[in-house]
Amino acid sequence: MNVFEGADGRQLEMTNGGTAVFVDVLTLAVSTLAREPWDFRFAALLTRQDQNVMGRGMVGFGLAELDWGDTPQERAAAKGFLLRVLDLALSRHRWEELTYEPPRAEGYLRTYRTMVLDFDPAAARTGAGVLPGPDQAAVASCVRHRVLGGLPVWEDCVFCTAGV
Repeated sequence: MNVFEGADGRQLEMTNGGTAVFVDVLTLAVSTLAREPWDFRFAALLTRQDQNVMGRGMVGFGLAELDWGDTPQERAAAKGFLLRVLDLALSRHRWEELTYEPPRAEGYLRTYRTMVLDFDPAAARTGAGVLPGPDQAAVASCVRHRVLGGLPVWEDCVFCTAGV
């Protein structure tokens, strides 16, 4: 089981297959919307949820572990970005490019969106370090799949490592 944690003990628990779907649809959305440094850092965090690289059952993170920023404006911008990513993914953005029909993806996305919406970034642990630093932000795009990839940590995107 892979776990993504929200506030007040809320968790989104998914099987390995469910996690792969969740990461795939989020990757499609985050790659379209990323513009600011925090966005690319979050994209890098998503690349680290690739179970083909990290291992099955070895991924997940808590919202409280993210570096949401130092000011209320930075935290609001980061949370707003994540909500826009979830909304775009919920619109089935680029899902027709997947080699499968993403089962239960909408339910996972809706649950996680509620968790993000209810989360207060000011309550995050300062300096938790789960969010990759600016020097490890995902800024390179996979030409084949048109999504942000794992550089500088590894070369492939989540679709390449899955053999798509």
